[in-house]
Amino acid sequence: MSQDTDLQKAVLDELNWTPGIAAGHIGVTANDGVITLSGHVNNYADKQAAEAAARRVKGVKGLAEEIEVRLPFEPLRTDDEIAAAALERLSWNVSIPQDGITVTVRQGWVTLSGTVAHWYQRIAVQQDITPLMGVAGITNEITITPQVDGSRLSQDIKTALTRTWFLGPNDVQVTAIDGSVTLTGTVHALFESDLAERCAWAAPGATGVVNHIVVV
Repeated sequence: MSQDTDLQKAVLDELNWTPGIAAGHIGVTANDGVITLSGHVNNYADKQAAEAAARRVKGVKGLAEEIEVRLPFEPLRTDDEIAAAALERLSWNVSIPQDGITVTVRQGWVTLSGTVAHWYQRIAVQQDITPLMGVAGITNEITITPQVDGSRLSQDIKTALTRTWFLGPNDVQVTAIDGSVTLTGTVHALFESDLAERCAWAAPGATGVVNHIVVV
């Protein structure tokens, strides 16, 4: 069996192993370590879960996600109902600024806008909306307006990366200009690249992260 065939099987096994994913409707192809997911799922949360499952498989160097969300006909939620449910859900999350987020819904597709001070708040908003019934997709346009000095941003991220178990001290290089962070270097698995990117985003003062890390 070729490496791509083995990788395809490993991703399919991971999809079947992950609770809640209807893997029978998801197709997987592999080409030089790049995985393509196709097919359909019943909700946006399953689509996100399938992508996360594929990304954590050893040997995956890249991912193309082409899964379609096909909402069931019943029960059907209107855009107004989805928006109301989203705002209600966000109102319970004390980590999210209550006056800083706007939710717009069109044909089940949710667009998030507004400003927050930290990356984790931006992600928390999307995570709260993802499992809601009727959501077909999410566009996250929330911007980050940091409230801290970003002059030490590059060094702070480098220090955080050295604390991780998977990354060596010279695997990832970090440059930062006015809150915009660029990551370069090489790692051996896609999840290591994801780890470095999440680490950079978590740094106070980071307003954007460009990930140019190569998986070899």
